[in-house]
Amino acid sequence: MNDIIRVEHLRKRFKDVKAVDDISFVVHEGELFAFLGLNGAGKSTTINMIAGALRKDSGSIYVDGFDVDRNLNEIRSSVGIVYQASVLDKNLSVFDNLRYKAALYGYVGGKFAKRLAVLEKQLDLKPLLKRPLGKLSGGQRRRVDIARALFHEPRILILDEPTTGLDPQTRKEVWKVIDEEMNERGLTVFLTTHYMEEAAEAHYVVILDQGHIVAKGSPIDLKSRYSHDSLFLYHPNEAALEMAKREKLAYALKEGTLSIAIKDGEEAKRLIAAYPAAFLDFELIKGRMDDVFLNATGKELEKGVCDHA
Repeated sequence: MNDIIRVEHLRKRFKDVKAVDDISFVVHEGELFAFLGLNGAGKSTTINMIAGALRKDSGSIYVDGFDVDRNLNEIRSSVGIVYQASVLDKNLSVFDNLRYKAALYGYVGGKFAKRLAVLEKQLDLKPLLKRPLGKLSGGQRRRVDIARALFHEPRILILDEPTTGLDPQTRKEVWKVIDEEMNERGLTVFLTTHYMEEAAEAHYVVILDQGHIVAKGSPIDLKSRYSHDSLFLYHPNEAALEMAKREKLAYALKEGTLSIAIKDGEEAKRLIAAYPAAFLDFELIKGRMDDVFLNATGKELEKGVCDHA
């Protein structure tokens, strides 16, 4: 796979705070790459340096083959960014906001109209075009932000906490459009989030904590390393308790449920075959991204509701 973003030994300090402290990673073309971390972990600082909006102290950044220190104009044409806070003019109509933004990239006249028609359909923008941006709801503004970032058909879309504060339906609509762009154009998506559900859908995840990378890999790899599967035996009998003790398994008995930590599904199958009398009513729960985050950082990950499928 081609590397479309490469970051090496990146550092950024604000007075006594090491916001980003010697991090390195690679984003492959066409993938959904997730930066997972709590607020203040260094996620936004990193993407601002990637986009050229913030100068790095040291290290190197290459985007679409270009050095951010030497080829910022070329990089900006390849990248679309959705920031946490909208950068559009609240006093202008949605149409004018998009028109002015598009003109910076040569989308004028018929070219502008053609691209607008596509985004109108994808993001249901037609009812909003004549309205001032400041009069829109949070979900409506976020749809316009997505349109602004995608208007010049970038190769890379950077999303900085794009669904924070959105209702589940709007989140679903936003991710539907992003998925379409990835499938149809091979768009690369760089996502920063503190929602475990969004990170779990990524091809590759980097967990950032206080400016450091503490874990990275695919969600499956991270779950394998930092979490475990669990067996829940409901109304357990003596055979279930005897199994847990004999196998020296980590277990807990609470409110009529025996929970057992196991390595994976293969271990579950072995136990079921060896102790069939113990498994009268049970459930296997796979390891979760919030377990990964807690075990990698020692901190609780904020729970969010996400309908990205």
